[in-house]
Amino acid sequence: MTPPPSPTPPSPTPPADLLITGCTALTHGPDGAIVFVDDAVIVVRDGVIASVTAADPADPTATPEVPVAAEHIDARSTTALPGLINCHTHTPMVALRGLAEDLPAHAWFNDWIWPIESNLTERTVGLGARLACAEMIRGGVTTFADHYFAMDTVADVAEESGLRAVLGQAYFSSQGPDGRAASLDFALRRRGAADGRVTTCLAPHAPYTVDDTDLAATAELAREHGLLVHIHAAENREQTENSLARHGRTPIEVLERAGLLDADLLIAHATGLDPARDLPALRRSGGRVAVASAPRGYLKFGWDTTPVRTLREAGVPVGLATDGAASNNTLDVWESMTLTALVQKHAENDPTWLTARQALDHATSQSARAVGLGQEVGSLAEGRRADIILVDLSGPHTQPVHDLAATLVHSARSADVRTTIVDGRVLMRDRELLTLDVRETVRELAELLPELVDRSHGRRVQEYEG
Repeated sequence: MTPPPSPTPPSPTPPADLLITGCTALTHGPDGAIVFVDDAVIVVRDGVIASVTAADPADPTATPEVPVAAEHIDARSTTALPGLINCHTHTPMVALRGLAEDLPAHAWFNDWIWPIESNLTERTVGLGARLACAEMIRGGVTTFADHYFAMDTVADVAEESGLRAVLGQAYFSSQGPDGRAASLDFALRRRGAADGRVTTCLAPHAPYTVDDTDLAATAELAREHGLLVHIHAAENREQTENSLARHGRTPIEVLERAGLLDADLLIAHATGLDPARDLPALRRSGGRVAVASAPRGYLKFGWDTTPVRTLREAGVPVGLATDGAASNNTLDVWESMTLTALVQKHAENDPTWLTARQALDHATSQSARAVGLGQEVGSLAEGRRADIILVDLSGPHTQPVHDLAATLVHSARSADVRTTIVDGRVLMRDRELLTLDVRETVRELAELLPELVDRSHGRRVQEYEG
């Protein structure tokens, strides 16, 4: 009689690249609601989250089975969040931080920023982007969407820093056909760079600087090549009123007529929406349309704020952003989250809106959707890229913790981020940057600043008319 075959022994659990234990993890439930998992174990393999598990609530002394790992982070006393996403910025503009203050938008652009930007070189762009990436890593940002010039240089810096980036080469119609062609060329050449961490897009500047022909051509190119379009639009109420006076259409209606609402589209700001005209247009959109909101800059310019509640009710995701540091002074998305919650309560005259959990949703899941990476980042879940930050809430300004969501949104600060991880790689450990040299970057940039900020030549890269 033939003996039965011996049972096949179970395959050993493969070793992990990174193991994070002991933290409280911010996760999302099936309905998208924020769920905090206590005493969590996060396993990372090949840059991807393999699992997020918790101790058995029936036996608090038990711990989940954990694999052997090449690197282990004991994250007790911290909260693990998906890495923050800066949905709209201009990283090289940190070189202009604090240079043009207390000015209306037309003077800020025409008298200061656009004259100075005519002096930009690849070296100043690279140094500004490097300093910006260091700032964002220290603030818990793991992905940024950048819309600027010399983007090959910014892509190189993103690769060097270890960050994830969505990059677009900005262009104006005043550049002629070469501007749009350069934007497409960059997008096709650099998509998938930095081991897949760089995603590219087309980046027409705005409806008032890019004509209808270029906007329509951009929409066609975006659909043909499967590219996101990143554009400023309806930045303030004055722009919307000027557009109506000149064209009989709002900036959003200009985008609709060009076909851009039927492409994947990221609109920066949208504080000047005309609800009666623009919301129907947004609801008619056939593409994935989202808005990036940077509330600090709006407060400085005296603008209205992005109508988050209205957009949310229309099904338009709203991600958080900082804009460039020349207007915002900081690339602190943590502050953007706090201000979003506070400004929205004030704008709606409703203390029940926007809640801390809703603010966390905008900072994580909605921001990921806004930049077109909703299936890759924005959540601590199996199969998502391992973009993780660890936040220390042991400081006196965050204790005691009665409501963890409220503590994160209203008490915690970017300086409470202890560790920043992208694709399973630790970019900052215990506040120590591991990929960028800030001191040397600041030294090199300081040598170039006098030439960069010289406006005596009288040139401008563009004219701001709103």
